[in-house]
Amino acid sequence: MTSSFSDFNPTRVPSPCFVVDTAAVEENLKLLNRVQSESGAKVLAALKAFSCWRLGELTGRYLSGTCASGLHEARLGREYYGGEVHTYSAAFKEDDLREVLRISDHVVFNSFSQWRRFRPMALAAQRERPQLRFGLRINPEHSEGDVPLYDPCAPGSRMGVPQAAFEPEELEGISGLHFHTLCEHDFPPLARTLKAVEEKFGPWLAQMDWINFGGGHHITRPGYQLDELIDLVRDFGQRYDVQVYLEPGEAVAIHTGVLVSEVLDITWNGLDQAILDTSATCHMPDTLEMPYRADILGAGQPDELAHTYRLGGMTCLAGDVIGDYSFSESLRVGQRLMFDDMAHYTMVKTTTFNGIPLPAIALWDSRTDRLEVVREFGYEDFKQRLS
Repeated sequence: MTSSFSDFNPTRVPSPCFVVDTAAVEENLKLLNRVQSESGAKVLAALKAFSCWRLGELTGRYLSGTCASGLHEARLGREYYGGEVHTYSAAFKEDDLREVLRISDHVVFNSFSQWRRFRPMALAAQRERPQLRFGLRINPEHSEGDVPLYDPCAPGSRMGVPQAAFEPEELEGISGLHFHTLCEHDFPPLARTLKAVEEKFGPWLAQMDWINFGGGHHITRPGYQLDELIDLVRDFGQRYDVQVYLEPGEAVAIHTGVLVSEVLDITWNGLDQAILDTSATCHMPDTLEMPYRADILGAGQPDELAHTYRLGGMTCLAGDVIGDYSFSESLRVGQRLMFDDMAHYTMVKTTTFNGIPLPAIALWDSRTDRLEVVREFGYEDFKQRLS
């Protein structure tokens, strides 16, 4: 549980609302900075997981920059975070790439075909900006994930170049390699992945100036093997004489935020049900996609406490069900609930399906109790997306 919110009063913010504890974010950033300083790696914040740009300046104090999955994230990183901007896409559109090349420090291509197509444009941009570097994503075909939807090394994956398709004769202009196999993993899966990378791509590692270990590293999770990570990164960098990059996303924002929700109605159909003003499909889609169970502060497993309810959203989707939870007292209309650990990925995946409003965003500092609602969304935000 996100312990800093145990005494937070959810009625202080509109509902629904993402509330992010800036103090908790800073503690995560300090830990990532320790990895950076002791291992020699450069740590980048993966904006695909947490794009709360109001905290860009804070992030820039501790990390070396950001990594982006396309043009818009790259612009956000350049405008608000400082440091390096690394941009990767499964495929670039030509017009987008022209701007990406103007604002990025590293651009990573997903295939040799994209590199061949855009190499003249890329090298021309490098002549204008000599600091610009280019890389290729490789696929070590080593799966560590338990969920196929999130496994970039699943059979037939479109992510990265497998060994059989690697074209060393086309490496002119390429200074680095990038791989990404992890999702919410601790250190041992990284060590196993790195062994696979060295076995399949070892001949070309020493030719590079930098190697990017990608994301999915749960570095700030309690119990993560920090010393082992630091030793491995330092050893790898020295053996191949390369700069190592890490791109944690969740690790920046894990255990830093909640989603405040309000009970709108209590119903019954075989079991007690509560309809909330938040939605699984609109506001926390990973509970359906992954799937996983979102914790609620003060709630328990079904039948663990005296009163069990099935919690659902207000959309017309029959499967818009968050899960079954028990509470020590009966729920009541107007009551506020706080879903735990909702800063990472949840905020960036929200939709306005059914015209459901997006949650507001608030920043709270648990050290000082300072609270600021930095954004609220309404009809115009829904309308302007559609035509």
